[in-house]
Amino acid sequence: MRKPSVFTSRRSELDIKMTPMIDVVFLLLIFFVWTASFQVVEHILPSSVSAVTGTSPIDPNQPVPEIEDFEDVVVRVVSENGRVVWRVNDQPVANLSDLKRQLQTIASIKKDAPVILHPDPGVSLGDVIDVYDLSRLVGFEKVQFAASESI
Repeated sequence: MRKPSVFTSRRSELDIKMTPMIDVVFLLLIFFVWTASFQVVEHILPSSVSAVTGTSPIDPNQPVPEIEDFEDVVVRVVSENGRVVWRVNDQPVANLSDLKRQLQTIASIKKDAPVILHPDPGVSLGDVIDVYDLSRLVGFEKVQFAASESI
């Protein structure tokens, strides 16, 4: 006796269920809406196109004020002739108390300026830690170390 085959039996009509397909489409739509990153329209973003506010006409001969960005504070710790020498942005500093005063002056202007410690290989670790402690003591939030190119 032969078992009836699924392929040989006749079906009346091809019946396609639309409800699961519609559900899948709506789930995909919800997924793409949730994961989309909405960007701010560009005309709302602040710009430095015009420094003058208001409706008065702008004088074309008036110079545009420059916006100066604060440079990184680079503290070099160098060993010269067996003694430690400090340089802040290539300006020599006599001792640690002068270094502290100069760092306090810079910190009073902008505390979130990054301080980059750049010690020479011959400098002891204690001298580098002293400069790091001074930088944190005067209130700098970001103190980084410079890396050599051989790393």
